[in-house]
Amino acid sequence: MSQQEEAESPQGKRVALVLGSGGARGYAHIGVIEELEARGYQVVAISSCSMGAVVGGVYAAGQLAAYRDWVCRLDYFDVLRLVDVTWSPMGAMKANKVMDKLENLIGETRIEDLAIPVTTVATDMTRQREVWFQKGSLLEAIRASIAVPGVITPVHRGDQVLVDGGLLNPLPIIPTVSTQADFVLAVNATAHSPRPVTLDDLLPPEEVAEEQVRETSRKAGGVDFASWIDGVRRATRRLFDGFGNQDDCESGDKSEMEEALEGGRRDWGRMDMVLASFDITQAALAKYKVAGYPPDVLIEVPKTVCGAYEFHRAEALISLGRHLAAEALDRFEGRTHPVWGSPSIVVKRPDKEGQEREEDS
Repeated sequence: MSQQEEAESPQGKRVALVLGSGGARGYAHIGVIEELEARGYQVVAISSCSMGAVVGGVYAAGQLAAYRDWVCRLDYFDVLRLVDVTWSPMGAMKANKVMDKLENLIGETRIEDLAIPVTTVATDMTRQREVWFQKGSLLEAIRASIAVPGVITPVHRGDQVLVDGGLLNPLPIIPTVSTQADFVLAVNATAHSPRPVTLDDLLPPEEVAEEQVRETSRKAGGVDFASWIDGVRRATRRLFDGFGNQDDCESGDKSEMEEALEGGRRDWGRMDMVLASFDITQAALAKYKVAGYPPDVLIEVPKTVCGAYEFHRAEALISLGRHLAAEALDRFEGRTHPVWGSPSIVVKRPDKEGQEREEDS
């Protein structure tokens, strides 16, 4: 941001935005940004990783509205078509189809040319440390930051093997500490909650009804979520089973998955295990990041509101982000806000002030 733009920013309205990982739950970041803009806040810096890197990068490039329109049109089949299967031992998907769409939106934009300073965080598997992208290709930074280990193939840059920034830092607050902002707002989309929290618990009744109508419409198309995710599992099972016992896969006996379905238990495929394990680890890491560098405003999206791969729920998740942001900002501004369910589980403002900035890794 230029000195002139900083001078023109309303006093108390300059916010440094931290957008964390979380898969499909990261759509809530869009709603948070919309609420900030509606209230006249100006984002003066963005630090992000994984899905937060997608939303933050697209927003900084001025293409958030187009991205929002696209994701809100995705249905089960659209998402399934985006599953870009590869047989690489380093990941089940290449993410080329998603990156092609992002390239259409942001082109060859370089981070240093953005109007808003952006830090995109990835993880270097070789040196086992964070990598901060603050210049260079925005597309490359996003692609590196979304590479969930074992699920999406990594990015190779020199001797670096770059994967999802959420592996080490799912809520990268530190890059914002030195920013000339009035406050730091962080969105944790992998939050642990004392009990399972659903979208129905957190959205206003009228929006719950709207999501139920959309879900009914999806099922009327001849496919429900269970069959959709089974398709994703089938698309990736050959890769994962290739590293397991092939004799079991080729046997005529009932598979463990079939037995689990017949017994009414959850089907824990290998993809499920990878994603669920990653979610649990990120939830724990995010707590430590918040404890070390508490943001002024913290918005937490429970990881139970939807699965990391439920990318067909964009509209409901964007609405969730906007409602959680409205409540958090009302509290920050000293106002009250109508409550649905028990949002105190997921929204809070830490009392502890931020500490000194660590040196860059």
